[in-house]
Amino acid sequence: MADTWNPGAEGVLRLPSGRLIRGRGLRRPLPPGPLPDFGLYLLGRRPDATAWESRWLRWPDFWLPIDRADAGEALRDAWLRSDGVRVEVACGGGIGRTGTALACLAVLDGVPVGEAVAYVRAHYSPRAVETPWQRRFVTGFSRTAQR
Repeated sequence: MADTWNPGAEGVLRLPSGRLIRGRGLRRPLPPGPLPDFGLYLLGRRPDATAWESRWLRWPDFWLPIDRADAGEALRDAWLRSDGVRVEVACGGGIGRTGTALACLAVLDGVPVGEAVAYVRAHYSPRAVETPWQRRFVTGFSRTAQR
């Protein structure tokens, strides 16, 4: 891993492989430290432009991604990139959608699907993945993750 996050930095999740991904809430100020190299933004409307490369995934608050195939592709892309650059995943509050996406990334990284939500709650935020349908999304994501 070439240029990634400081493992102790705010919002940084260490996956079992050692990959580091930062989750955050966009309604809060940008944390101190280096900027992301790539951001995946999970919002109901297009986010403001960033100084770094980014991708928008249309995902309304408390719900699921509008296009699940696009979500799978975006999450796989973020996971692949996280092996060498600073990747952040963010939504408005940094808890529900971000936690759901981080749990999917944990599945891609080898965490068993039945343990992914608990893993993210233990290592990122105890409130991550807020709704039953977000938990089901993680379970369903595991079936398509390797496509």
